[in-house]
Amino acid sequence: MEDIVVSPRLTKIRQYFPRPRLDDVPSAVAQELAQMKPQIRPNTSIAIAVGSRGIANIAVIVKTVVNFIKAQSATPFIIPAMGSHGGATAEGQAGVLAGYGITETTMGAPVHSSLDVVEIPAEGMRNRVFMDHHAYESDGVILINRVKPHTDFHGPHESGLVKMSVIGLGKHRQALEIHSFGVYGLRELIPPTARRIFDTGKVLFGVALVENAYDETMLVKALRADEIMDEETELLEIARANMPHLPVDDVDVLIIDRMGKDVSGAGIDPNIIGRNKIRGEPEPVRPRVKAITVHDLTDATHGNACGAGLADVITRRLFDKTDLAVTNENIVTSSFLERGKLPVIAPTDAEAYAWALRSCSGPGGRVQPGCERVIRIRDTLHLSELYVSRAILDEVKDRPDIEVIGDPVDVFDESGTMKT
Repeated sequence: MEDIVVSPRLTKIRQYFPRPRLDDVPSAVAQELAQMKPQIRPNTSIAIAVGSRGIANIAVIVKTVVNFIKAQSATPFIIPAMGSHGGATAEGQAGVLAGYGITETTMGAPVHSSLDVVEIPAEGMRNRVFMDHHAYESDGVILINRVKPHTDFHGPHESGLVKMSVIGLGKHRQALEIHSFGVYGLRELIPPTARRIFDTGKVLFGVALVENAYDETMLVKALRADEIMDEETELLEIARANMPHLPVDDVDVLIIDRMGKDVSGAGIDPNIIGRNKIRGEPEPVRPRVKAITVHDLTDATHGNACGAGLADVITRRLFDKTDLAVTNENIVTSSFLERGKLPVIAPTDAEAYAWALRSCSGPGGRVQPGCERVIRIRDTLHLSELYVSRAILDEVKDRPDIEVIGDPVDVFDESGTMKT
């Protein structure tokens, strides 16, 4: 490549979003759980289903649920409820939970990780129905999950307790079954499948969590199994209203420092970047981002680069950290192969940016120096502090929700490495 790599000078800004939050999360969880005492019988074995998302305060929340069950003279154990994540292996899924601080030692309850399932009668349904065998053989299941807009589809039930009861409790077998129908399976088949699962009586209740735009717990709600379907739709709207977003809709290059399954189920949240890349599904109207670079994987994603295909350029550093077996298992299970396609691989951070900017050329030629519309973010989960180019800064600096908190700085050092 003959491009002369010039480091863009970006200015750090702070976006202000509404910030409702819980100051004492364990107390809020305990208060909600107190209403569920009648659901727990003494001398019973209770499964706590925990997913793979990077949920705020998840270890504290799970520990509070463990203590609550013990206080009712019952015996808790923890199961990973995460479909194909963790490489679709029992060891990998236990490792995902361990990465969040959820182990037998820290929680005071064993972790039973298995991909073995029990098939539940599914007369009159288009799909088969499965449940984790540990959960099925227990005396009851408690679901713990965050409610938020899904990365693949939109409907009355997206990401939350309903989806966890199906894809999570059903493990890899259920993930394959539902995803074999594409987006139709996610949108149309998950709700009736969840009802069939709730009808078994195995799910006692769920702990629904909603986070604010700062990745903080803002709401906790314990819901009986017969309440989940109706109540979750309202929680979803609360979550949607509190999502973060980019400060502008039109961007030339979006620089994303890192991606991972702990950031988003898609690695990069399509709701934030304005890209979906699912065959047959419409692309979001906004934001309109011409080119995206991603530079690293989070440690907690354990090599899973699912969603890298949403980017245009990645770095050699990110590629070298990718576990192709884990990534491919997740992508193939989802059936959304476009998201697994390999972007252009740049040897350095600076070249990744230069190649992305070059792709923004139009009929008038390259983007003129000084007119580049560039944003740099940590990841799609953290958007309160970010860096913007002069063209964007001039557009937003006088807005009441924007604070300029730095001077223009070079993004890359002399070796072409991203500055932290």
